[in-house]
Amino acid sequence: MIAKRMVSYVEASSVTRAMFEEGNRLASIYGKDKVYDFSLGNPNVEPPKEIKQAIMDIVQNENPNYVHGYMNNSGYIEVREKVASSINRRFQTSFEEKNIIMTCGAAGGLNIILMALLDPGDEVITFAPFFTEYRNYVNNFNGSLVVISPNTKTFQPNLEEFKEKITARTKAVIINTPNNPSGVVYSEETIKELSKILEEKQEEFGTSIYLISDEPYREIVYDDIEVPYLTKYYKNTVVGYSFSKSLSLPGERIGYLVIPSEVDDFENVAAAANIANRTLGFVNAPSLLQLVVARCIDVEANIEPYKKNRDLLYNGLMEFGYTCQKPQGAFYLFVKAPGGDDFAFAQAAKKHNILVVPATSFGCPGYVRIAYCVKHDTIKNSLPGFKELAKEYNLI
Repeated sequence: MIAKRMVSYVEASSVTRAMFEEGNRLASIYGKDKVYDFSLGNPNVEPPKEIKQAIMDIVQNENPNYVHGYMNNSGYIEVREKVASSINRRFQTSFEEKNIIMTCGAAGGLNIILMALLDPGDEVITFAPFFTEYRNYVNNFNGSLVVISPNTKTFQPNLEEFKEKITARTKAVIINTPNNPSGVVYSEETIKELSKILEEKQEEFGTSIYLISDEPYREIVYDDIEVPYLTKYYKNTVVGYSFSKSLSLPGERIGYLVIPSEVDDFENVAAAANIANRTLGFVNAPSLLQLVVARCIDVEANIEPYKKNRDLLYNGLMEFGYTCQKPQGAFYLFVKAPGGDDFAFAQAAKKHNILVVPATSFGCPGYVRIAYCVKHDTIKNSLPGFKELAKEYNLI
């Protein structure tokens, strides 16, 4: 028998992954080119050529025992120095290698910092719509996820409700900008107001509240939108980053945490995160990929294919009468489900071999997420199906 706590996890297994598996099933029946799978945020842009070259150079020229061996749980010192230097150059910060922990992607980093911070019963706040796994990550350490209801006009955080829901048990707040699933970038005005609220609540309760910024999509932004770097606005900020999206390396599981020296109880927080990296079973981030991303730290993400896809899909669906949030970043289109039932709409779309994800699982019922990190032809060929679907819902 499996653990009791896992029963509910198995029963409520990821809707996104379930849709992905459904896509594979339909592809086996109708052919891959006749199924339009928008379920999974799996980058379709190839990794930059510099990645392959770095892998070859390192494997061929470096000491194999060094390349494939253990190191400090936080990662190679020279890699962390390069990461810190790159951040400082881009965002006018002053981090050192001691502020960087290399992690197994953003997910690994989030679990590490949550393990370092949470006691049973501590509360972690996040804003809907939110990445579905946040609930599981918080549950891993017997915390309680407190969800702020979505602001469906702008999809900026609902700060009035946020202010009301912070309590003496609030230990952390997770934000994700550019946001999965809405594609919205939280504005500087929003970040400043959020930071002000946190400062006031820390003083009111006499506690430390850590702001965890989950940033796997930082480099994927459009139309000259700027993404504020949160450590510059609120001192108790921890940043989690992943190279999965920017360098198209989702399967390699490589990212990092930034823990600024200014955070409350820095020495213990950094030490606890370092130990969590080991005790959670990661031990350290993949050694080869640490060395690879250090060499490619300033390689720019290729976002043009995503922008081209965004424009085609957004313009097409708007023409068909759908209500959509135009993405400012990431590679997801957030669409209001005609009829208001996101699960019913997803089922109706499946009849046209179109796979979208109901947003109830993201804390925002009545919407669906469309991941447009797919081939351009997939979007182009799916539009007739979206048009027929729009007719079924009397949108046109």
